[in-house]
Amino acid sequence: MGYSLDFGWLEGAAGAIARGAAMTILLIAVTTIAGTVISVLAAAGRRSGPKWLKRAITGYVEVIRNTPFLVQLFFIFFGLPSLGIRLDPIVAAILAMTLNMAAYTTEIVGAGLDAVPRGQREAAFALGLRPRQVFVKIVLPQAMKVIFPALTSQIVIMMLESSVVSQIAVRELTYEADMLQARTFRAFETYLVVTMVYLGLSVALRRILVGVGRRTLSAGVS
Repeated sequence: MGYSLDFGWLEGAAGAIARGAAMTILLIAVTTIAGTVISVLAAAGRRSGPKWLKRAITGYVEVIRNTPFLVQLFFIFFGLPSLGIRLDPIVAAILAMTLNMAAYTTEIVGAGLDAVPRGQREAAFALGLRPRQVFVKIVLPQAMKVIFPALTSQIVIMMLESSVVSQIAVRELTYEADMLQARTFRAFETYLVVTMVYLGLSVALRRILVGVGRRTLSAGVS
């Protein structure tokens, strides 16, 4: 028995798909900013902080990288209320995504910091710069230039993994797709369209990040 494609429902569903895509973009925008800041601080602390801080950061990275993102999300949204901490689904999603992304990018940023020649630091100290100035003005810009391709890929991966937060009723793209296919009973067409939307978002996000990286990093290093 042949299957007949029907996209007639798409016109009425365009608004829901657009809202879901907008929520996905919001989630990854906030996560990218917060996760990158945390990873830079964590990578720096892991190299120059006290022993207890180094151990704490290492433990955090190992726990996050060796447990499923879905379990982390459920722990935050369903587990923390047992301790009296109740979070809005969107807040819980952003927190889980940020902690997950920061753990992975901490390793990426750390590799970039290690790639900066030691002579760069020594020359900066010889010029009288303080440790914080050396890190912000000399080391970090060079490290970011080295790791930017890997960082871009991690951001795109995190955007795709954001589909998991539909499990706690965050109305992002996958959640809207689930609702649409439940109403229309056109699962094939629904997920085909949403797959294409995710593909478009991934390509657009990568191009935006590459463009921003070329401008900001070249200006920062030069």
